[in-house]
Amino acid sequence: MKQEIRKAIRAEKKRIGKEELLQMSLPVTEQIETNEHYHNANIVMLYHPLWDEVDVRPLFDRALAAGKRVILPTVKGDDIIPVEITPDTEWVVGDFDILEPVAEPYDGSIDLVVVPGVAFDNNKNRLGRGKGYYDRFLVKHPNAYRLGVCFKFQIVPEVPTEPFDFPMDEVIVVEN
Repeated sequence: MKQEIRKAIRAEKKRIGKEELLQMSLPVTEQIETNEHYHNANIVMLYHPLWDEVDVRPLFDRALAAGKRVILPTVKGDDIIPVEITPDTEWVVGDFDILEPVAEPYDGSIDLVVVPGVAFDNNKNRLGRGKGYYDRFLVKHPNAYRLGVCFKFQIVPEVPTEPFDFPMDEVIVVEN
């Protein structure tokens, strides 16, 4: 079931294309910034998107300008290693051809984590790419508010779940 959902969503993303997905992402910045939990968070974890994920990169500078501490995931082996970015952060191409910040690992608390996904359901369950990176990370940060983001076509009737899956506290759906 999970593989079928991933395959269907992947096909839809390819049909829509990179440039259109980027355009579709534009409203998400405002939706996140007006979210009460984001507004009240001092330390937020964003992500550098793959080509087919909701693009939250405009929030990097805007969050820093608003006085927030901004954390981004880097991947080392099977784990997400969070690092803090600043306006002077240097970037390198990491695993999966994702730009990653060059910085020391961040070992503090996180108020809000913005989480991409392949699919979400109305119960806020999330289907990832299948490697479990966010599941392993979120268990280490149980008090962080989990804010999923996706395009409308990524909402499915039901996401099959496992005991180790972390549901989102909220999902922001970018209208197509």
